[in-house]
Amino acid sequence: MGTILPALDFNEAIKIITGFISDALEFSGCDGFILGLSGGIDSATVASLCVRAVGPSRVLGLIMPTSTTPREDVKDAEEFARVLGIKTFTIDISDIQSGVSKLYRDNPKLSRLAYGNIAPRLRMTILYMYANNRNLLVVGSGNKSELVVGYFTKYGDGGADILPIGDLYKTYVKELARILGVPQRIIDKKPSAGLWPGQTDEDELGITYNELDQILYAIVDLGLSVEETSDLTGIDIKKIERVFGMIKRSEHKRMPPPSPSIKHLL
Repeated sequence: MGTILPALDFNEAIKIITGFISDALEFSGCDGFILGLSGGIDSATVASLCVRAVGPSRVLGLIMPTSTTPREDVKDAEEFARVLGIKTFTIDISDIQSGVSKLYRDNPKLSRLAYGNIAPRLRMTILYMYANNRNLLVVGSGNKSELVVGYFTKYGDGGADILPIGDLYKTYVKELARILGVPQRIIDKKPSAGLWPGQTDEDELGITYNELDQILYAIVDLGLSVEETSDLTGIDIKKIERVFGMIKRSEHKRMPPPSPSIKHLL
């Protein structure tokens, strides 16, 4: 399948993103950055950009596997961190995740999704513990494709101080990763949040990233309707309606918690 996504000037994108990262650090008054390394393409790309922006000595990586994390992902994260020259700590959170789940007392029993989402929220907590103690900013690895449809855990992997690739669709992230020297084996992996064994992003989303990115570009960037998006992309209208619903249902994830206004009473 082709694509309606326009060509991107990746050299200019790298310049903009690394400048953003550097400026964020200077503005914050912090001493560096910390991020979670999953062994996947997004975190590898973000780590590379951070190193380009501020140097390896100011970037710390945490590798936080669970019992469902493939061993090869841990190995890829550790090896690429060594290539980048950044310090890492590997912290297995399996027992913590299991322990937290045992605090659930209600019926029905804890769902697979609820159990899986414990892990990204634990990772966020651990990242901020290190960040607080070392005066670091937490860097998130969310891309535009995930952010727009809400494919992230609220107050989990969605919890960060900056999102360097938050305006890049997954299609662009793949090419950016190649330019930055991310190993091809990482780029070629099936994207997965690792919430349960065998879980993949595209299976859970019910659509490929190639299709998703075209739909999002048409709806978000071009402002097209569902019908116009189908005409332009040739993608089945039911898939487009599903994506449109995901955008609407996840709006709360992209907004701060709402409060009622009482200023008219003052």
